[in-house]
Amino acid sequence: MLKGIPSILSPELLKVLMEMGHGDEIVMGDGNFPAASHAKRLVRCDGHGVPELLEAVLALFPLDTYGDQPAQLMAVVPGDPVQPVIWETYGEVIGRHLPGVPMGQLERFAFYERAKEAYAIVATSESALYANVILRKGVVT
Repeated sequence: MLKGIPSILSPELLKVLMEMGHGDEIVMGDGNFPAASHAKRLVRCDGHGVPELLEAVLALFPLDTYGDQPAQLMAVVPGDPVQPVIWETYGEVIGRHLPGVPMGQLERFAFYERAKEAYAIVATSESALYANVILRKGVVT
C-alpha cells in the first residue's frame, strides 16, 4: 500500500498511467466494450464500475487543457432509445478535478477506431450502456 494512492488503482493501472505522456489516450470501457480485441495494452478492472475508477484515475491523471474535449464519450446510436444518465456522473467527476472541461461525443465506430489507437484500454464491469469514455492526458504544471 502507498499513501495517497486510491486503493482501487492496481499496480498495473498505475504503471500504465505513469508510462503515458502528454496527448496519450486511455479508454475506460464498460462491460460490453470489446476491450480485448481493440487494446494495444489491456488493463482488467473486473468488479469495478467506470465512475469509481474515473474518480481514482483523475486524482492522479491530468487532463489535456491544450485541446478541446479531453474526455470523449461514445455517442448513442441514432434511433436507440437509451438515455445514458451515467454521463451526468462523469460530468460531475470530471468537473471536480478540472472544472469547465467539455465532454465530446464520438459516433460508435469512430469511437472504436480511436480506441484502437489509445495507449491502453481499461476493461471494467460497468453495466450502464454507453458508459465508455476516452481520456487524453495533459501535463502536470
